[in-house]
Amino acid sequence: MDTQPIDTLTVMFADVAGSTKLYEQLGDVIANSIISEVIQMMQQVTESHRGTVIKTIGDEVMCRFNSVDDCASTAIVIQEKLQLGMVQGQFVSVRIGFHSGTAIIQADGDIFGDTVNTAARMAGIAKGRQIILSHETSEKLTPSIQDKSRNIDKVHVKGKAEPMLISELVWENAGVTQMVAFDNVASQIKQQLLLICNGSEIRTDTDSVDIQLGRSDDCDLVVDEELVSRFHAKISVRRGQFILTDQSTNGTYFRTNDGKVTYLRRDEITLADSGVISLGNHFEQSTGDWLINFLVTHNTSTIL
Repeated sequence: MDTQPIDTLTVMFADVAGSTKLYEQLGDVIANSIISEVIQMMQQVTESHRGTVIKTIGDEVMCRFNSVDDCASTAIVIQEKLQLGMVQGQFVSVRIGFHSGTAIIQADGDIFGDTVNTAARMAGIAKGRQIILSHETSEKLTPSIQDKSRNIDKVHVKGKAEPMLISELVWENAGVTQMVAFDNVASQIKQQLLLICNGSEIRTDTDSVDIQLGRSDDCDLVVDEELVSRFHAKISVRRGQFILTDQSTNGTYFRTNDGKVTYLRRDEITLADSGVISLGNHFEQSTGDWLINFLVTHNTSTIL
């Protein structure tokens, strides 16, 4: 079969997160209708941004672009179109990953190679409503789009000798401001957050940007403990609430004041009232110096 090497190819995978659960809860007919609607939307956005849809596989779309900026813009528009998360009355989210590099394109339009495999891995790392790309790819973006990317961790990718640095493309620039008109009254109440760790404090509210937690000096709150990833977790704002998302290798432990412990691994949880966060270490193994205590308050005119 005739093949042609492409040096500037960017490959993107986008799929509906939790599609299996949709089928279980809603049945085949309704779930398939919802997923088909999302797939059709993603195809249209891809084509309108000069991309080519290679194929759709169940709940997933595989695309290629000649421009990394076109790919990034496509990913952002897809997430923005699903910002409210409702399709046919059901909450739906999409996870997206992409990577640039040399690939092989077949005569029938299909592509294969290391770039394709790496792009698929980026999508596999992403959670719903998230866009993940390799740091190498983020450096190819124009400055205006590159400013939206943020390094989050190093991961092992099949076929790679060394861990790969990955980035997140942050698309929820306006966050609560864009969504408050559509959400319930509770989401319109501003919340404040206090984080305390090893003598350091961070005070913020639901009008602010993400807070990055990890071992890197580039993090907003540095936690210098052995099992902590460089960009271990982040706290973001969604629908007027603080969301803790794990992005790490070893996971994140979350404890409420009643003693209940939850383990997060590439997952997320809402911060409410007060509690303790431990990055990488179970509370029983932690020295205590690097535990993060948090306090969420409501309805005050000034921060805490």
